[in-house]
Amino acid sequence: MAGILILDDDPDVALAARLALRRLGPVAVRHDPRELAAALDGIAPDVLLLDMNFSPGASDGAAGLALLREVVARRDAPAVVVMTAYAEVELAVQALKYGAADFITKPWANERLVACVQAALAGRAPAPAAGELLGDSAAMQGLRAQIAQVARSEAGVLILGENGVGKELVARALHHASPRSAGPLLAVDMGALPEALVESELFGHRRGSFTDAREARPGRFVAAAGGTLFLDEIGNLPLAGQAKLLAALERREVTPLGSDRPVPVDVRVIAATNAPEAELFDARRFRPDLLYRLNTVVLRVPPLRERGAGDVALLLRHYLARFAQRPVELAPDALARLCAHRWPGNVRELRQACERATLLARGPVLGFADFGLADAAPLAEPGLDLARREREAVQAALAQAGGNISQAAKLLGLSRAALYRRLEKHGL
Repeated sequence: MAGILILDDDPDVALAARLALRRLGPVAVRHDPRELAAALDGIAPDVLLLDMNFSPGASDGAAGLALLREVVARRDAPAVVVMTAYAEVELAVQALKYGAADFITKPWANERLVACVQAALAGRAPAPAAGELLGDSAAMQGLRAQIAQVARSEAGVLILGENGVGKELVARALHHASPRSAGPLLAVDMGALPEALVESELFGHRRGSFTDAREARPGRFVAAAGGTLFLDEIGNLPLAGQAKLLAALERREVTPLGSDRPVPVDVRVIAATNAPEAELFDARRFRPDLLYRLNTVVLRVPPLRERGAGDVALLLRHYLARFAQRPVELAPDALARLCAHRWPGNVRELRQACERATLLARGPVLGFADFGLADAAPLAEPGLDLARREREAVQAALAQAGGNISQAAKLLGLSRAALYRRLEKHGL
């Protein structure tokens, strides 16, 4: 299960958060910032809930920002959700610029806290590398070219793709290449939000506007001002919420719950969904006028199975190097079978398989079984196109070896002469 670490010097606040979050997985608590590094090493949490002030009377958040910088610089940093008072919203926006995944204001409604942490957990998905979309396939080269072409505009972008392909990474690439890169990038997982909280989450609320609204709270549109708002899994937004989102986009203003005064907003909206494209054109599920507002540009992220053996081998090499505590290599038959795997979970599945293999393997050479992909067929199963598989295995070995013929031959268990014959045979 996912692990959560809470760092707050107020025992009552930490206890309240732990009780609210315990159904999401193991929750650990620390009160002293000096214990944070050891806790991150020992617990390896998926999400860190981080207070911003640790001295009586302090409200500038300097201590929290310093800790945040240390955490996000770590090799396998958790997603960080910062905790602030409502009066410290500017501090929360600054934390987002430094790499926090989200923020929560105190005091909070438990439903809001749970939704916030769930979204952070969901957001720990599969970026192949920070700020970079890895892949040499024609599909990935085309995608990167499209990103470069549209990033500097203010056009609405809709990102389509299956679960695990890296849609949020595309949104981050768009933001970082845009004139808004100095502003915050704020991601909202619409699929993780309870329907009752959608309007408050996006547009904010005033104190007393609903039960448990003990303090006013800005919405995500306001918090992302000057930057980019990424609405992930937009297909899960109910029709009533779609109408209000459309109004906000058209008027470039939002009205918080409990208020009759609209607030101007300056934000670029990028949306994404894993829903089949045809479903988005079903007016019973998604408003056509909102769709046309969001999809000025459509970016389609290809599934891993369509990117070819070269991209699979490249990602395997990247993640094994990232997770392995010692030098490892792939057995030749393992490389071929991994490249032939369908990867229904896409890059996220590959990442997790690499992490599992490096943790469980007993030796420096990783076999196919170490990756835990029990549904994949054996390489020599009757009826398979063995010539195609051989070609893919050679391509994968070359990709893993960075084009080095001697190393690729070693990976395949061949002599250099035998590898040259196969290169000639397959026109590589």
